[in-house]
Amino acid sequence: MPALTDILTLGSGTLVGLVLGLIGGGGSVLAVPLLVYLVGVPSPHVAIGTSAIAVAVSATVNLAGHARAGHVKWPCATVFAAAGIAGAAIGSTLGKAMDGQKLLLLFGGLMVVIAITMFRRTGAREDAGVRLSPASAPRLLPRLLAYGVGVGALSGFFGIGGGFLVVPGLLAATGMPLIFAIGSSLVAVTAFGVTTAVNYAISGFVDWRMVAVFIAGGVLGGFAGRRLAGRMAARKGLLARVFGVVVAAVGLYVIARGLLALAG
Repeated sequence: MPALTDILTLGSGTLVGLVLGLIGGGGSVLAVPLLVYLVGVPSPHVAIGTSAIAVAVSATVNLAGHARAGHVKWPCATVFAAAGIAGAAIGSTLGKAMDGQKLLLLFGGLMVVIAITMFRRTGAREDAGVRLSPASAPRLLPRLLAYGVGVGALSGFFGIGGGFLVVPGLLAATGMPLIFAIGSSLVAVTAFGVTTAVNYAISGFVDWRMVAVFIAGGVLGGFAGRRLAGRMAARKGLLARVFGVVVAAVGLYVIARGLLALAG
Protein backbone atom coordinates (compact mmCIF):
# COMPACT_ATOMS: atom_id res chain seq x y z
CA MET A 1 0.00 0.00 0.00
CA PRO A 2 2.25 2.82 -1.27
CA ALA A 3 -0.21 5.59 -0.27
CA LEU A 4 -0.38 4.40 3.36
CA THR A 5 3.39 3.99 3.44
CA ASP A 6 3.84 7.55 2.20
CA ILE A 7 1.42 8.90 4.83
CA LEU A 8 3.20 7.05 7.64
CA THR A 9 6.60 8.17 6.31
CA LEU A 10 5.41 11.79 6.09
CA GLY A 11 4.12 11.63 9.66
CA SER A 12 7.38 10.09 10.89
CA GLY A 13 9.40 12.79 9.13
CA THR A 14 7.21 15.51 10.64
CA LEU A 15 7.75 14.14 14.16
CA VAL A 16 11.53 13.86 13.66
CA GLY A 17 11.70 17.39 12.20
CA LEU A 18 9.67 18.73 15.12
CA VAL A 19 12.05 17.19 17.65
CA LEU A 20 15.14 18.36 15.74
CA GLY A 21 13.82 21.92 15.52
CA LEU A 22 12.74 21.94 19.16
CA ILE A 23 15.71 20.39 20.97
CA GLY A 24 18.39 19.89 18.28
CA GLY A 25 18.68 16.13 18.76
CA GLY A 26 16.88 12.84 18.66
CA GLY A 27 16.61 12.56 14.89
CA SER A 28 18.43 9.29 14.33
CA VAL A 29 17.28 7.78 17.63
CA LEU A 30 13.63 8.34 16.69
CA ALA A 31 13.82 7.88 12.91
CA VAL A 32 15.06 4.29 12.78
CA PRO A 33 12.40 2.83 15.15
CA LEU A 34 9.69 4.82 13.34
CA LEU A 35 10.75 3.49 9.93
CA VAL A 36 11.07 -0.10 11.15
CA TYR A 37 8.06 -0.41 13.49
CA LEU A 38 5.59 2.17 12.11
CA VAL A 39 6.34 2.43 8.38
CA GLY A 40 7.36 -1.23 8.14
CA VAL A 41 10.77 -1.04 6.44
CA PRO A 42 11.89 -4.70 6.45
CA SER A 43 15.66 -4.12 6.47
CA PRO A 44 17.24 -2.34 9.46
CA HIS A 45 20.19 -1.37 7.24
CA VAL A 46 17.85 0.35 4.76
CA ALA A 47 16.07 2.05 7.67
CA ILE A 48 19.39 3.36 9.01
CA GLY A 49 20.62 4.50 5.59
CA THR A 50 17.32 6.13 4.64
CA SER A 51 16.93 7.86 8.00
CA ALA A 52 20.56 9.03 7.98
CA ILE A 53 20.08 10.96 4.72
CA ALA A 54 16.65 12.28 5.73
CA VAL A 55 17.86 13.35 9.19
CA ALA A 56 20.98 15.01 7.74
CA VAL A 57 18.86 17.07 5.33
CA SER A 58 16.26 17.87 8.01
CA ALA A 59 19.05 18.94 10.38
CA THR A 60 20.50 21.19 7.65
CA VAL A 61 17.11 22.84 7.09
CA ASN A 62 16.63 23.34 10.83
CA LEU A 63 20.18 24.67 11.12
CA ALA A 64 19.39 27.29 8.46
CA GLY A 65 16.27 28.32 10.38
CA HIS A 66 18.11 28.66 13.69
CA ALA A 67 20.93 30.54 11.94
CA ARG A 68 18.46 33.07 10.52
CA ALA A 69 17.14 33.55 14.06
CA GLY A 70 20.70 34.17 15.30
CA HIS A 71 20.81 31.03 17.45
CA VAL A 72 24.09 29.56 16.12
CA LYS A 73 27.53 30.27 17.63
CA TRP A 74 29.45 29.29 14.49
CA PRO A 75 33.09 29.22 15.76
CA CYS A 76 32.14 27.19 18.85
CA ALA A 77 29.90 24.88 16.83
CA THR A 78 32.51 24.29 14.11
CA VAL A 79 35.31 23.42 16.53
CA PHE A 80 32.99 21.14 18.49
CA ALA A 81 31.81 19.34 15.34
CA ALA A 82 35.35 18.86 14.00
CA ALA A 83 36.50 17.40 17.32
CA GLY A 84 33.37 15.23 17.39
CA ILE A 85 34.13 13.70 13.99
CA ALA A 86 37.57 12.69 15.25
CA GLY A 87 36.07 11.24 18.41
CA ALA A 88 33.43 9.33 16.43
CA ALA A 89 36.16 7.42 14.59
CA ILE A 90 37.55 6.26 17.94
CA GLY A 91 34.16 5.47 19.46
CA SER A 92 32.84 3.51 16.50
CA THR A 93 35.94 1.29 16.53
CA LEU A 94 35.39 0.48 20.21
CA GLY A 95 31.62 0.04 19.79
CA LYS A 96 31.99 -2.64 17.12
CA ALA A 97 33.79 -4.83 19.64
CA MET A 98 30.89 -4.79 22.13
CA ASP A 99 27.56 -6.66 22.19
CA GLY A 100 24.84 -4.55 20.55
CA GLN A 101 22.17 -5.16 23.20
CA LYS A 102 24.52 -4.12 26.00
CA LEU A 103 25.24 -0.96 23.99
CA LEU A 104 21.49 -0.23 23.96
CA LEU A 105 21.24 -0.54 27.73
CA LEU A 106 24.27 1.69 28.30
CA PHE A 107 22.95 4.29 25.88
CA GLY A 108 19.53 4.32 27.55
CA GLY A 109 21.14 4.77 30.95
CA LEU A 110 23.26 7.65 29.63
CA MET A 111 20.12 9.37 28.29
CA VAL A 112 18.40 9.17 31.69
CA VAL A 113 21.49 10.68 33.38
CA ILE A 114 21.53 13.53 30.82
CA ALA A 115 17.81 14.16 31.41
CA ILE A 116 18.35 14.46 35.17
CA THR A 117 21.25 16.86 34.52
CA MET A 118 19.04 19.05 32.34
CA PHE A 119 16.36 19.27 35.04
CA ARG A 120 19.00 20.26 37.61
CA ARG A 121 20.47 23.03 35.44
CA THR A 122 17.19 24.99 34.97
CA GLY A 123 18.53 27.69 37.31
CA ALA A 124 22.10 27.67 35.98
CA ARG A 125 23.78 30.91 34.95
CA GLU A 126 24.02 31.47 31.19
CA ASP A 127 26.31 33.63 29.05
CA ALA A 128 24.48 34.76 25.91
CA GLY A 129 27.52 36.72 24.75
CA VAL A 130 29.98 33.83 24.84
CA ARG A 131 32.01 33.39 21.63
CA LEU A 132 35.25 31.79 20.53
CA SER A 133 37.79 34.54 19.83
CA PRO A 134 41.55 35.07 20.25
CA ALA A 135 40.85 36.48 23.70
CA SER A 136 38.60 33.62 24.87
CA ALA A 137 40.43 30.79 23.06
CA PRO A 138 42.76 29.86 25.95
CA ARG A 139 39.68 29.20 28.10
CA LEU A 140 37.12 27.92 25.59
CA LEU A 141 39.16 26.01 23.00
CA PRO A 142 40.43 23.21 25.29
CA ARG A 143 36.91 22.70 26.67
CA LEU A 144 35.31 22.63 23.22
CA LEU A 145 37.89 20.15 21.94
CA ALA A 146 37.64 17.90 25.00
CA TYR A 147 33.84 17.82 25.07
CA GLY A 148 33.70 17.53 21.27
CA VAL A 149 35.95 14.49 21.20
CA GLY A 150 34.04 12.96 24.12
CA VAL A 151 30.62 13.46 22.55
CA GLY A 152 31.87 12.25 19.17
CA ALA A 153 33.34 9.14 20.78
CA LEU A 154 30.04 8.38 22.55
CA SER A 155 28.10 9.00 19.31
CA GLY A 156 30.36 6.62 17.40
CA PHE A 157 30.37 4.09 20.24
CA PHE A 158 26.57 3.94 20.41
CA GLY A 159 26.04 4.37 16.65
CA ILE A 160 23.81 7.47 16.93
CA GLY A 161 23.75 10.96 15.43
CA GLY A 162 24.61 12.45 18.79
CA GLY A 163 22.24 15.42 19.00
CA PHE A 164 21.07 14.48 22.49
CA LEU A 165 24.71 14.51 23.58
CA VAL A 166 25.89 17.59 21.64
CA VAL A 167 23.53 20.03 23.37
CA PRO A 168 24.64 19.14 26.95
CA GLY A 169 28.25 19.07 25.72
CA LEU A 170 28.02 22.61 24.32
CA LEU A 171 26.32 23.81 27.50
CA ALA A 172 29.06 22.32 29.67
CA ALA A 173 31.87 23.65 27.46
CA THR A 174 30.63 27.22 27.01
CA GLY A 175 27.74 28.07 29.34
CA MET A 176 25.72 29.44 26.38
CA PRO A 177 21.90 29.62 26.73
CA LEU A 178 20.04 26.46 25.77
CA ILE A 179 18.44 27.95 22.64
CA PHE A 180 21.95 28.74 21.31
CA ALA A 181 23.20 25.25 22.21
CA ILE A 182 20.24 23.75 20.31
CA GLY A 183 20.93 25.85 17.19
CA SER A 184 24.70 25.29 17.36
CA SER A 185 24.30 21.55 17.95
CA LEU A 186 22.76 21.16 14.50
CA VAL A 187 26.16 21.91 12.93
CA ALA A 188 27.51 18.72 14.52
CA VAL A 189 24.29 16.75 13.90
CA THR A 190 24.48 17.67 10.20
CA ALA A 191 28.17 16.75 9.98
CA PHE A 192 27.70 13.41 11.75
CA GLY A 193 24.58 12.63 9.72
CA VAL A 194 26.17 13.38 6.35
CA THR A 195 29.13 11.13 7.19
CA THR A 196 26.81 8.21 8.02
CA ALA A 197 24.50 8.93 5.08
CA VAL A 198 27.29 8.85 2.49
CA ASN A 199 28.59 5.58 3.89
CA TYR A 200 25.18 3.85 3.65
CA ALA A 201 24.31 5.39 0.27
CA ILE A 202 27.51 4.01 -1.25
CA SER A 203 26.45 0.54 -0.07
CA GLY A 204 22.96 0.94 -1.61
CA PHE A 205 21.05 0.94 1.70
CA VAL A 206 18.76 3.87 0.79
CA ASP A 207 15.12 4.07 -0.30
CA TRP A 208 15.21 7.37 -2.21
CA ARG A 209 11.42 7.78 -2.54
CA MET A 210 11.07 7.34 1.20
CA VAL A 211 13.88 9.85 1.75
CA ALA A 212 11.98 12.49 -0.27
CA VAL A 213 8.70 11.95 1.63
CA PHE A 214 10.48 11.86 5.00
CA ILE A 215 12.30 15.12 4.24
CA ALA A 216 9.03 16.83 3.26
CA GLY A 217 7.63 15.94 6.67
CA GLY A 218 10.88 17.00 8.34
CA VAL A 219 10.67 20.49 6.83
CA LEU A 220 7.10 20.94 8.10
CA GLY A 221 7.89 19.60 11.55
CA GLY A 222 11.13 21.56 11.79
CA PHE A 223 9.35 24.87 11.16
CA ALA A 224 6.91 24.14 14.00
CA GLY A 225 9.72 22.95 16.28
CA ARG A 226 11.81 26.09 15.79
CA ARG A 227 8.80 28.30 16.52
CA LEU A 228 8.08 26.36 19.71
CA ALA A 229 11.73 26.49 20.80
CA GLY A 230 11.83 30.26 20.35
CA ARG A 231 8.70 30.72 22.46
CA MET A 232 9.84 28.33 25.19
CA ALA A 233 13.27 29.97 25.40
CA ALA A 234 11.58 33.14 26.66
CA ARG A 235 10.22 31.22 29.66
CA LYS A 236 13.06 30.48 32.05
CA GLY A 237 13.74 26.76 32.41
CA LEU A 238 10.80 25.54 30.30
CA LEU A 239 12.89 24.52 27.28
CA ALA A 240 15.38 22.69 29.52
CA ARG A 241 12.54 20.76 31.16
CA VAL A 242 11.05 19.82 27.78
CA PHE A 243 14.51 18.68 26.63
CA GLY A 244 14.86 16.59 29.79
CA VAL A 245 11.45 14.95 29.40
CA VAL A 246 12.08 13.99 25.75
CA VAL A 247 15.55 12.63 26.50
CA ALA A 248 14.31 10.65 29.52
CA ALA A 249 11.44 9.16 27.50
CA VAL A 250 13.80 8.04 24.73
CA GLY A 251 16.27 6.68 27.27
CA LEU A 252 13.62 4.58 29.03
CA TYR A 253 12.34 3.33 25.66
CA VAL A 254 15.84 2.28 24.62
CA ILE A 255 16.42 0.54 27.97
CA ALA A 256 13.12 -1.36 27.59
CA ARG A 257 14.07 -2.48 24.08
CA GLY A 258 17.47 -3.63 25.28
CA LEU A 259 16.02 -5.62 28.19
CA LEU A 260 13.39 -7.26 25.96
CA ALA A 261 16.06 -8.22 23.43
CA LEU A 262 18.28 -9.74 26.14
CA ALA A 263 15.33 -11.59 27.70
CA GLY A 264 14.07 -12.90 24.35
